[in-house]
Amino acid sequence: MSDNDALEENISTEGNDSDDSGRFRRTVKTFVLRAGRMTDNEKKCYNELHPVWCIPFEHKTLNYTEIFNNNNPVTLEIGFGMGHSTAALAEQRPGMNYLGLEVHRPGVGKLLGEIKKRGLSNIFIIEHDAIEVLETMIPDSSLEAFHIFFPDPWPKKKHHKRRLIQRPRTDLLAQKLSPGGYLYFATDIEDYAHQALEELSATAGIKNRYEGFAPHQEWRPRTKFEQKGIDAGREIFEIIFEKTDD
Repeated sequence: MSDNDALEENISTEGNDSDDSGRFRRTVKTFVLRAGRMTDNEKKCYNELHPVWCIPFEHKTLNYTEIFNNNNPVTLEIGFGMGHSTAALAEQRPGMNYLGLEVHRPGVGKLLGEIKKRGLSNIFIIEHDAIEVLETMIPDSSLEAFHIFFPDPWPKKKHHKRRLIQRPRTDLLAQKLSPGGYLYFATDIEDYAHQALEELSATAGIKNRYEGFAPHQEWRPRTKFEQKGIDAGREIFEIIFEKTDD
């Protein structure tokens, strides 16, 4: 069996009930850990800086003031990839705190290197499943924003259940936003864009900032995955929803 076949089998079986009682029910994941080579610099940054800028996953609610040593608003980015746009935004906006969630170790190492190179103090990383982090560590009504840029589209129909932007996951995202906070989603996959717009529109407590899709926000740096989509001739779809007052 090839690596791709093994990955396909893992994706296809994970998430199914093992019996009718539900006692061995598996959680459907929105990601899969893929093997990825780390450069020597990424390894060095990961090993040296992980203890400084990475928060371990715990069944404990985060205290942002203790983490960042200030009371600035917090933006949480789910799946920052290699972290280029995350680092750029944090550098441009020193008055905003950033939490980055990522399970891809080379990306974590790359962002750690950017934090050191740019002298940033307003980014921390959690290397863990985003849904578990949200359920366990993020206080309700505490986030200024979610940034979800070009997440895994899970293009095969049988895998659409793994897409992040769908209910009830969007209910959890809305629950964590503070009143007036926003969720900013971008993708180059048209059917995912329409599905996300429909699912977010059906989510209580948030409303679309625009009529349909949002115009491009000039302050958002272009990501590596976005550039790949543009190079392939695909349209970029952006969506921004705001939390209504409680």
